[in-house]
Amino acid sequence: MAKALRRTAAFSALAKALMGGARGGPSIGKRLAALPRMLTATARGQYDGGLRVALMTAATLYVVSPIDAVPEAFLLVLGLADDAAMIAWLAGSVLSETERFIQWEKERDSVLLGKIVP
Repeated sequence: MAKALRRTAAFSALAKALMGGARGGPSIGKRLAALPRMLTATARGQYDGGLRVALMTAATLYVVSPIDAVPEAFLLVLGLADDAAMIAWLAGSVLSETERFIQWEKERDSVLLGKIVP
């Protein structure tokens, strides 16, 4: 049940992101350009996307892994279907997380850093 909800949320985020550029949200180009900045900020501990970035990395490795070719050779359609579902989840997750990161950058840039003087 929880797996189905996460999958639905990923597909919903994908649809929202694809239409977002035309409705005032960040375009796909801006989201993809934000991806390296998001990875850097996460690695430095500035952005709280550690677990989400790790899951997206694991999904990417799963899709490109040569070990995954073995089930596809024997299961044909089912072997490709799991890759298609993983790619759809990954696309939705990347688009959703980059939108969250862009919003985080805007909020972070609007805050003045300094010390409170009593």
